[in-house]
Amino acid sequence: MTPRLDPALRSRIEDWIADDPDPATRAALTSLLEQVSGEDEAAADDESAAGSVLDELTDAFAGDLQFGTAGLRDRMGPGPNRMNLAVVSRAARGLADHLIGDLGLDRPLVVIGYDARYNSQDFAHRSAAILTAAGARVQLLDRFGPTPLVAFAVRHLEADAGIVVTASHNPPADNGYKVYLGGRAAAAGGRGVQIVPPSDEQIAARIAAVGPVREIPVAGSGWELLGEQLREDYLAAIGTLPDLEGPREVRIVHTAMHGVGTETALAALHRSGFAEVHTVAEQADPDPDFPTVAFPNPEEPGAIDLALELARSVEADVVIANDPDADRCAAAVLDPHLDDWRMLTGDELGVLLGDHLIRRHEYRGVFARSIVSSRWLDRVVQGAGSALQTATTQPATLEPATTLTGFKWISRAPGIVFGYEEAIGYCVLPDVVRDKDGLSTALMVAEMAALARAEGTTLVGRLDELAQRHGLYSTAQLSIRVEDLTEISVMMQQLRTAPPAQLLGSSVVETQDLSAGSVETTGLPPTEGMLLLSEDDTRVVVRPSGTEPKLKCYLEVAESVPAGTSPDQLGAIRSRAADRLGGLKDELREALGQA
Repeated sequence: MTPRLDPALRSRIEDWIADDPDPATRAALTSLLEQVSGEDEAAADDESAAGSVLDELTDAFAGDLQFGTAGLRDRMGPGPNRMNLAVVSRAARGLADHLIGDLGLDRPLVVIGYDARYNSQDFAHRSAAILTAAGARVQLLDRFGPTPLVAFAVRHLEADAGIVVTASHNPPADNGYKVYLGGRAAAAGGRGVQIVPPSDEQIAARIAAVGPVREIPVAGSGWELLGEQLREDYLAAIGTLPDLEGPREVRIVHTAMHGVGTETALAALHRSGFAEVHTVAEQADPDPDFPTVAFPNPEEPGAIDLALELARSVEADVVIANDPDADRCAAAVLDPHLDDWRMLTGDELGVLLGDHLIRRHEYRGVFARSIVSSRWLDRVVQGAGSALQTATTQPATLEPATTLTGFKWISRAPGIVFGYEEAIGYCVLPDVVRDKDGLSTALMVAEMAALARAEGTTLVGRLDELAQRHGLYSTAQLSIRVEDLTEISVMMQQLRTAPPAQLLGSSVVETQDLSAGSVETTGLPPTEGMLLLSEDDTRVVVRPSGTEPKLKCYLEVAESVPAGTSPDQLGAIRSRAADRLGGLKDELREALGQA
């Protein structure tokens, strides 16, 4: 029997079709409606297909896509629970009403950029037209570009807000809408930073109050285009970071993962003197289908296989990978312990960057990491601070800081000079880009690799040096993807009510419910999550993903490294840490009912 469409749902669908400004999504939704209404004879004869269409319609109209601190992000398609021109129109008008109505700003300045995904340009241009009609001054990038360019522009141009239409490293079917506040709209320490509460709730309320999309005023012109001068200003700003006297002999392989980073990354590297850069041709040009990768995220298995193949061919020193909107950066190296190439973990690269900025660039101030990132950075900063204080008899000017997850929090750490999160996000120039920036980070990765080569070592050798001084901290992640989001709530409740008494045979000495606040994050807002710490310093943090239907478990083990440990012995210690992380994953699966 062919599934039947609920009359109330049919009415909502018909109302949406009548209000949708995009002929493509109107036509797609009309076709879906016909397939479950018996008007499409082929679909009516296929009960399975009709049921699938009904499921799609039900989900697309299950509610309104929620605007939060990550803005909007979801699959593209018709309906209020999808990314489309109608949803973006409401978001643009809601942001305008927040800036002008809630904050009382006269003619707020808004910068808008976009990536190369399907519909990104249309969403950006529609936003420009709606914000202009609402009374804002709008500066729109003249073509697609990296997300850090917009984060830079918000600060550089003293804009009151910034919008980037991007889904970053999500699958091809997705798109998103990211918002920054700056200028007169920024809270203390938040100029050019992603939004946090209560701004997200206020914007969401304004979006909910927007009437029919067809009644939203839309300007035909009136916005300004931002072109090459902004890109030149950005390149000049991040180009001040590399040491002009440092070595430049290094062979680099770069991949943009089918995104928008190639042009800017190559310009930055070449202008800074890193001349030998080999690009992965198959992934260099923007392609919204991301044809060579299952997920366009450098962290995903197989995503950098082409880059590693090229690296072996040209005998490279380092692989640098940006995600599609170039706000993240990953690095891969030839590991002498394995005699093979491997990706550095986000934590390893974060610790290397922090150490490099302290030693080579004499950074002084706060080095921030998210609560799910490695405590190794804290040890490096504390050690460097103690050494500095001993050498100068002055108060330490180096301080570690722990924040909640996400750069909206990391970037707000008072006095920040460097910040990172384990998900390959790094902020190396917070006065220039107060967000993660994969392009300025790429410059630092190139510089670190060149310096290591000049000194007869490698980036893995640098990690070994840090392990000798501070102990070895090894991290991994267990991600549990779900079809039904209620499964995440069930697993979190199970962990709260029956947390494990031991981790890898060591007694759990601390259990923190992060939703109630925690000692480690004193003074910071509560967040959904659990933290477990054992007597042998094994740590686990479990939290729902903010952007995907996943429960994420962040695992860390600590290993002491005795003085005089040889490279071979250190390799054995690394191997033991990896084995322990594997065992910890098994224990967490069991604790969460996923064994």
